[in-house]
Amino acid sequence: MNIITEQYSIDAAFLNQPWNKLTYKEIQKLSGKGSRSYIYSALNRLLKENIIITESVGKSIIYGTNLNSLKVQNYLGFLEQYKAWQSKYIPLNIIFRLSNKLIKITPFFTFIITGSYAKQLQTKRSDLDVVIICDDSINPKKIYAELKYESDMSVPKVHLYVFRKSEFLAMLLDEKENYGKEIARHHLIFAGGTAYYVILQEAIKHGFKG
Repeated sequence: MNIITEQYSIDAAFLNQPWNKLTYKEIQKLSGKGSRSYIYSALNRLLKENIIITESVGKSIIYGTNLNSLKVQNYLGFLEQYKAWQSKYIPLNIIFRLSNKLIKITPFFTFIITGSYAKQLQTKRSDLDVVIICDDSINPKKIYAELKYESDMSVPKVHLYVFRKSEFLAMLLDEKENYGKEIARHHLIFAGGTAYYVILQEAIKHGFKG
């Protein structure tokens, strides 16, 4: 885990807005690392592993994620989940209880925390905004019914949202501002990270830019 922690600061810089390409200075700022040799070493590793790709803009080089690759979708999904489970301020007991109930309906889901907790702006009065993205074959009402009691009784209280994959993709592709785009910008993913990036890549391919 120490190796993951060391790599994480550079690799995770690409999680912030994976639809955008980053300059060296932006990577330096997002990672919090000041050592040029350390940053370039990490970038070279990511390039060698085909996790990121480069593009020349004038005299500058910008770096972006290679989201067309299933390997990269898996890796970024893993990093998202690693980041989420390291969040000390999230009531993980609620995550465990809800996911254990959810798995009775389907083992294939993406479990996301968004809202004030994802932004670390929560207060004692804040609800915990939970987003479940399920397969199109699943009826969201079944998930609501299964999780409603646990959601209502939790402290903090859970504000539950359930979307089918196609519904979430449609929100990302809508020209108007909506909740799906807010989720893409501010989230913690506790399960289903790869599935999330598969949807995100499909949205990017069709013009999603955040």
